[in-house]
Amino acid sequence: MHPQGLEPRTLVPKTNVISISPWVHRHYFITFNREDCYTYHYMKRELNGAELAEFIKERQAKAVRGLIQHDGVQPKLAILQTTDDPVINTYVRLKKRYGDDIQIIVDSYTVDGSAIETRIQELNSDESVHGIIVQLPLEKSLNTDEILNIVAPEKDVDALGEKAYYDPATPLAINWLLAGYNIELRDKKIVLIGRGKLVGAPLYEQYVKLGYDVTVLDRSSGDLSLEVLNADIVITATGSPGIVHSDMLGEEVIVVDAGVASESGKTVGDLDPDVYKRDDLTLTPVKGGVGPLTVCALFENVITAARQSLRQD
Repeated sequence: MHPQGLEPRTLVPKTNVISISPWVHRHYFITFNREDCYTYHYMKRELNGAELAEFIKERQAKAVRGLIQHDGVQPKLAILQTTDDPVINTYVRLKKRYGDDIQIIVDSYTVDGSAIETRIQELNSDESVHGIIVQLPLEKSLNTDEILNIVAPEKDVDALGEKAYYDPATPLAINWLLAGYNIELRDKKIVLIGRGKLVGAPLYEQYVKLGYDVTVLDRSSGDLSLEVLNADIVITATGSPGIVHSDMLGEEVIVVDAGVASESGKTVGDLDPDVYKRDDLTLTPVKGGVGPLTVCALFENVITAARQSLRQD
């Protein structure tokens, strides 16, 4: 299919290309030869969340300065974890660095599983703390749902409790990413891989309420290939390295990888390396896709919580 309104007069041999037009139409770029004839070439489109995150981060820094200087409120986030996991530790460091950049205080606590309920209650009562995160996964002996629901709804900035006031960070980040690249979800077949509490389950609930054509798959779904192959948009968040292979994806599919896992000491996603060899896909990069926007979305909720605290005074 040719780009809209553009019919090439001739194909240009690669050896005869002398310039590339700056004109880009979605997945296409145009090349011209010496006879001023042109053709189009299909090109991969990258969903770069890091670029979008910089704009959001700048806006948030201004908002925090306003809260500090005008309202006398210093936003603060508390992070609790019960396990010493390299992936969790990486995320905590990223959040601390981001908080420093926009002047939000981020305190982290590693607590024993037997003490986490008491610590959450103390933070709930601390008026200087505006957001509380319980970093998952917790120790296996703990009831995750019960622990998450102890967090005060007005401080549950990860939105994992049943009565949280805010949107979950990663689903919000995915929606920001798709909207930032003008990707329309209506009338598209959307497949979510993974039904986890952080991404798949809340995103599925949102999309169903909006009337989108969405299917969610998990370990109980058996062979994922058939559903995934027919999808227009694939969003995967299983934390299973390389679970999505190139041969599972149709042509010109949009692929968002929100999966995070540790493999051989490296942080990896759900996409197999062979996916990145495809030139017809629109997809998140290995680094700088959903992750940067997830951090933005989380701190957006912290800023909102700090503003809400003004109304309660």
